[in-house]
Amino acid sequence: MADVRLLAVGQKMPSWVQDGCAEYLPRFRHQFQLVVEEITASKKTGADAREEHRQRLFDRLKSHDFLILLDERGRSYSTTELADQLTQWELSGRSLVFAIGGADGWCDDVRARADVQWSLSNLVFPHPLARVIVIEQLYRADSVRQGHPYHRS
Repeated sequence: MADVRLLAVGQKMPSWVQDGCAEYLPRFRHQFQLVVEEITASKKTGADAREEHRQRLFDRLKSHDFLILLDERGRSYSTTELADQLTQWELSGRSLVFAIGGADGWCDDVRARADVQWSLSNLVFPHPLARVIVIEQLYRADSVRQGHPYHRS
């Protein structure tokens, strides 16, 4: 069973985010169970907020975690490419940690620690929406790997 976590900056998500997460999280198969953990958002802005988020993220990471950072500078994947990448990341034998930052993004120290940087799109999404998109895309990619009809193209 793969240990897979989504660490997301922000708390007290609107009901539509909670509903979206609740729609997909129970669908994950036992061998790829995604757990969502919230990182308290800083009340600061800019570099100060990025530093607080770095510390809070690093406090949650283990040295052997495989960190996939959600970042606009990252690589974009098609669904089938993401499915292939999930398999490759799992083959690392390390726990997978996906991380969504705050409104000010991630600092360079976090980018340097990341094993991979993943961009959802050239568009910028609000962080609550990004959370739902990441969960749905991970479910979709894992469904492709399982030959499940959820992804029909």
